Amino acid sequence: MTLSPSTAAAPAPAATAPPASRPPTRAARLATSLRRLRRNRLALVGAVLSAVFVLVALIAPLIAPYDPALPDFDAALREPSWSHWLGTDDLGRDQLSRVLVGVTASMQVGVLAVLLAFVVAVPLGLVAGYYGKFADTAVSRLTDTMLAFPFLVLAVGLAAVMGPSLENATIAIGISQIPGIVRVTRAETLRLKHLDYVGAATANGGGDGVILFRHILPNATSTLIVQATVGIPSAIIGEAVLSFLGLGVQPPSPSLGVMLSSAQPFIADAPWMAVFPGLVIVLATLAFNLLGDGVRDILDPRGGSR
Repeated sequence: MTLSPSTAAAPAPAATAPPASRPPTRAARLATSLRRLRRNRLALVGAVLSAVFVLVALIAPLIAPYDPALPDFDAALREPSWSHWLGTDDLGRDQLSRVLVGVTASMQVGVLAVLLAFVVAVPLGLVAGYYGKFADTAVSRLTDTMLAFPFLVLAVGLAAVMGPSLENATIAIGISQIPGIVRVTRAETLRLKHLDYVGAATANGGGDGVILFRHILPNATSTLIVQATVGIPSAIIGEAVLSFLGLGVQPPSPSLGVMLSSAQPFIADAPWMAVFPGLVIVLATLAFNLLGDGVRDILDPRGGSR
């Protein structure tokens, strides 16, 4: 028995594929990040304070009310007043001017040391994590050896060997930060290289350079940004310690560490000589640490909420 056209089953309508979702644009991602930053008040405070320190470092020579290296023996050891807001030191130099220019030295070391560490450490971590075997063993042994020494101990040792100067202090601090960044980069590379999109790129004939710098490194950027924001306050403390020990900035050039060192003999009679530089170091370190925590929560909200 044949079915008539009117009784024949109608073919099932073809399933319509859902519209492909487009990845968020850069502007949309930025807007989302800013909303998360506004909700995280501590991170917002850290971002504002960090921006203030960066701005001060850039314009310090323009806003310093006095020459930070010019002595005035008639004004030695004056308490904070309207003419000298943070007082003067044993040579009559204005403490506010020296603190402002000292922030410039600290920020210079913080940024340049972290940049130096990343330039060296990121390629080493990529190679170790991607190729494994001998490359991984060699890089891991080197970083383990360096990590056997605490950060400040390694920085002090390197600066002592190279000689006292701001440039050598920057290099010593940068080298001391390399092993930690290598480890983070290596771990991210090991995680990312086994993901599907990396395997697809390899199957399509992508070379090692394309895989590393087009697929792995861009997707590790968020983790590396967090590492950079954590590295800057460590470098600031490192510069203060080296300058305090006479291995960084050399007098009469102003530095927060130099100011703390020169304040030791006068700590009882002129405590402001040590209080204000120490307070600035604490605030700068706190600001960038809060910023680093906020950046981590923004870039990885699930990890930050754990």
